[in-house]
Amino acid sequence: MEPRSRSFYVLASVFGLFVLFLYGPILTIGVLSFQGPGGGLTFPMNGVSLHWFFDLFEQQAVGDIWGSFRRSFSLGLMVMVVTVVVSVMGGLAFRHKFRGSTMLFYLIVASLIIPSILISLGVGLIFNILDFDVHWSTSGFGAQLTWTLPFGLLIMFAVFNRFDKSYEEAARDLGASSWQTIRHVVLPIIAPSLIGVALFGFTLSYDEFARTLLTAGSHNTLPLEIVGMTTNVTSPVLYALGTLTTVFSFLMIGSFLLLVIFLKRRRAGAGSDAGKGMV
Repeated sequence: MEPRSRSFYVLASVFGLFVLFLYGPILTIGVLSFQGPGGGLTFPMNGVSLHWFFDLFEQQAVGDIWGSFRRSFSLGLMVMVVTVVVSVMGGLAFRHKFRGSTMLFYLIVASLIIPSILISLGVGLIFNILDFDVHWSTSGFGAQLTWTLPFGLLIMFAVFNRFDKSYEEAARDLGASSWQTIRHVVLPIIAPSLIGVALFGFTLSYDEFARTLLTAGSHNTLPLEIVGMTTNVTSPVLYALGTLTTVFSFLMIGSFLLLVIFLKRRRAGAGSDAGKGMV
């Protein structure tokens, strides 16, 4: 085995520092969440216990943690579904050139360039002008879609850009209609990418703060609630909440990855069965 070059160790060290910078704050919060009952917000730790995790499930003097979590979870699911559906429809539409497609593309991407707080302010003002109630499920929902839809559409553009159209042509030659071709050919092939778009939509919505700040109304989502609690709550219960939120995020990512693996194995099994049938 040839010895490693000096550049390898330099690059490995840089990568290690990057990983430490990326996950160091998460690990720090995770450690501090296990403070003893008399612990504070900084090191050194005053004992080790699960006290603050149990305290998190009790009635808090300030804030509505579990209500805000339910709102963020519901909003994330709403945004996820709409992002997937509109992204697929947009990806299919942009496969063919049409008048105004270039301008429409730039308008879609522009929402990623505009500062998020201005989007939040603009959506809130529109709802006030139209005399609509500013609420997380309406104005907040719309504001977050301006964040998730461009990402979903860009992913779908990349997917359909390398999609082999011969599969669709073969389905049409066999007598399939346009809808049958999409349902039985296109969607199963791009299913892993759709799961990626769904994960993107949910996580971006679940963690979004700026675009929800002025559009959530009187009921906070979880990011807004956490920021509000930092000005009032001065105990490691915040760290316990951060740890549970991080664990929940990783569980969601893991669930989506398992779903992707399941779909790939199912597709591979269906292909092998079809091959045996032909033999």
